[in-house]
Amino acid sequence: MDSNAELTFIDILTFITDELLQAYRSSNGELERVKAFTDYLERWKDDISIAKLKAVNVQFESDLDWFNVCRPLSLKDLHGKVIVLDFFTYCCINCMHVLPELHNLEDKFPIESGLLVIGVHSPKFENEKVTANLLSAVERYGITHPIVNDSRCTMWRALGIRCWPSLLVLSPTGIPMLLLMGEGHAKFLEEFVGAALSFFKRLGKIDNCSLPIKLTSSCQPASNLHFPAKIARSPLGRYAIADTGNNRVLVVSSRGLVQHKIGGHQPGFVDGISTAARFNNPQGLAFIDENALIVADTKNHALRKISLTSGMVETLAGTGLQGNERIGGRLGHLQPLSSPWDVAIFRTRDMDMSFHLDERNVPEKTIVLISMAGTHQIWGYFPEGIIWWKFRKFEPLCCVSLIGNGLEENRNNSYPQNAAFAQPSGLAMAKDVLYIADSESSSIRKASMIDGKVMPVVGGDRNPLNLFAFGDVDGKLFNAKLQHPLGLTYNDANNRLYVADTYNHKIKVIDTLSNNVSTLQIKGQDGSLLNFNEPAGLCLDADGQNLLVADTNNHSILLIDLVTLRSQSFSLDFSQISSTSETDAPQCLLNNLGNQLVRTLPLHFLKTSSIYFRLRLSPELNFTKEAPQKWILKTVCQSVKVNPSSGTLINGMCNLDVQNVQSDYLSEHSEIFTIEFVLNLCNSNCCLLKRIYVSIISGKTIEDYIPIHDVDIQID
Repeated sequence: MDSNAELTFIDILTFITDELLQAYRSSNGELERVKAFTDYLERWKDDISIAKLKAVNVQFESDLDWFNVCRPLSLKDLHGKVIVLDFFTYCCINCMHVLPELHNLEDKFPIESGLLVIGVHSPKFENEKVTANLLSAVERYGITHPIVNDSRCTMWRALGIRCWPSLLVLSPTGIPMLLLMGEGHAKFLEEFVGAALSFFKRLGKIDNCSLPIKLTSSCQPASNLHFPAKIARSPLGRYAIADTGNNRVLVVSSRGLVQHKIGGHQPGFVDGISTAARFNNPQGLAFIDENALIVADTKNHALRKISLTSGMVETLAGTGLQGNERIGGRLGHLQPLSSPWDVAIFRTRDMDMSFHLDERNVPEKTIVLISMAGTHQIWGYFPEGIIWWKFRKFEPLCCVSLIGNGLEENRNNSYPQNAAFAQPSGLAMAKDVLYIADSESSSIRKASMIDGKVMPVVGGDRNPLNLFAFGDVDGKLFNAKLQHPLGLTYNDANNRLYVADTYNHKIKVIDTLSNNVSTLQIKGQDGSLLNFNEPAGLCLDADGQNLLVADTNNHSILLIDLVTLRSQSFSLDFSQISSTSETDAPQCLLNNLGNQLVRTLPLHFLKTSSIYFRLRLSPELNFTKEAPQKWILKTVCQSVKVNPSSGTLINGMCNLDVQNVQSDYLSEHSEIFTIEFVLNLCNSNCCLLKRIYVSIISGKTIEDYIPIHDVDIQID
C-alpha cells in the first residue's frame, strides 16, 4: 500500500517544502544552496514518493473576472512559464506585505525570462467577492501582475490551501513544486525561482514569449483626492486628510480651503521640506497641537511628523523597511515598525511618586499611540519619556509595544501583554480609554490607558480564535456584527463612538455606556439613502454637530449633519496652493529630487568594521562655515548595530562602526544601512541645501578581515 495514500497532495507538498527550507537555512554558502535547489528539482524525474503531485491538475474556472490582462488566462496555455500563484484576500495585512516582495521578484525575472506571477483572489469577507471592490483594491495597491477573482474560492478549496497568503509555485508543465505559507519568504523565493528558471531552461522547457498584459484602471482622476483614508481635526478646527492614493497629506480649513499639501503622487521615503518630502500610502493622522501633525506612513513602515510652521517633515520612528519585532524599545528611526495604520494622542502625568505642592499644575506628557496592524498590537512613541504603567520607565524618543502579544486573535485580557488583536486599523481617544477598530475580527474593542486592560465593545465573537464572526447586525456586544471596520471617532459630549463599518459600506454609532450599536440612515440631498463605498475615515467637527466621512472608493469627503442625517460633499478648494510644485511633478522630475548612491562593501560581519565617508567638493563649491553639515542614519538592517546614529561632518568626513548582532553572515547584496547627508553649500553667488542618500550593500564575503573601508563621494 502507498505510504502516502492517506495524505493529500497539499500535505506532501508542505512536507517536502519544509525539508527544502531546512536544507536552505542550514546551507553554508551559495554553492550549497544551489545544490539543495537542484537536488530538489531533480526529484520530479523519478521520485515515486511525490508521484501524487504530478497527477494534480491546476486550472481556473472559465467564468472568472480577470484584471491586468486583455483576456482570461488558462494555465494550460501558460506551459513554459514558472508560475507563482499568490492566494490572497485584499484586506489581509500579511498579503499586503507580500506584494512588494512579488513586485521585486517580477522586476528581477520579467515575463520574458520565463516567470509569471498570478494573484488568485480568494476572499474572506462577502464584500471582497464583488468585482468592483477588488478592482479598487488592485488600483489602490498598485498591483500590476494578472489577478483573477476566484470569488467562490473554488481553486482554494480544490487545492486545499489553508491560509492567506499562500504562494504556490508551478513548474513549466503545471506541476505544483513548492508551497510557501505566510509572509517573509522573499529571499528564499527569489533564489528558488532563479534556480528553477536555470534548471528548466537547460531542459528546454522555458517559453520566453510575452503575455497580453494590460493594466486595469478605473480611470478615476487623481488631481484632487484618490482613495482618501483617515481624517483628523486640529484644536482650532481645521482638518488633515490622508490622501492615500496620491501619497500625500492635505491640511484644509474648516470650509475646505487647502492650506498645505505635503508629499506627492509618486511614493517615497524622504524627509525635508513639504514640496520634496515623500510618503507611501499614509493612513492615520493626529494633531499634537495646531501646527504639529503625526502621520502613520503605512507602506514606509514609519511614524512621521509634519511641522506646519516650518513646512518640514521628519521621521520619528521606523527604518523605511518592514520590521517584525513584537517588543521594540529602540530609539526613533532605529526602531523597525510593521504597517502602522492609525495614530492617536494621549496625555498623562508621570507616575514617578514625586511630591508636588500643587498636583493640578503637574504637566502632562504626550504619548503617540499606534495601531501596528502588521504585528497586531498597539505601540507607543514617547517624545518626552515618561514613567507610566507599573512605574515602567520609557526613554525619550523610544517606540515600544504596549498592548498585545502579537498573535492574531480577538483576545481580551486584564493584562495588556496577554491580550491579542487581529489587524487593529482604527483608533479613537476618549479621556482614559482608547477605542480600537479591530478589523480582521470585525469588532470594536477598548483599552484602558490607566492599566492597559482590554475589553470588548461590539462585534466579533466570545471565542478569541473565531475571526470569521462578521455580518451586518445592530445590537449589543457580541450579538452585534460588523464587517472589517477601519475608522473611529469619539464624541465626548454624548459618549458616542462613530464607526466606519467599511465592508458593510455604512456608518454606525455606538452608545459606549450600553455597548449597543445602530446604523445611521444617512441620506443625500435628494432624500435617497446614501451609498458609501468602503468608507475608512471619520472625524467630528469642532462643535460635534457634523461628521466628516472619507468615502474611500468614491474618492470623496462627505459632510453629514448628525441631526438631520443629510449629507453633502465636502469640497476642497486648491486655489491657494500652487499646482506646479514638486508634489505634482512627473516621474522624470521626481527622479532628480535627490541623489541616491549605492556602495557595495565586502564587510566581515563576525568582526566590527569601520566605514569612513569622505565627501569631496568640486573646486567651485565650499561648505558653508556658519551652517552645520549633518548626517543621520535613515535605515538600518535588524541584523547589525551601527554607531553612532547621527552627527556632523568634520572637514567633510565622518566614520561609523558596523557590528553584526546575530550569529550568521548577512547574505550578499543585503542592504546594511542608508545614511543621509544634509549639506549646506555655497559658491561664488549663491548658497544651497543638498541632500545625498548613500545605501551600503554587503558585497561578497572574503576571508581576509578588512577593518577599515573608505567611501569617497564626489559632489559637483
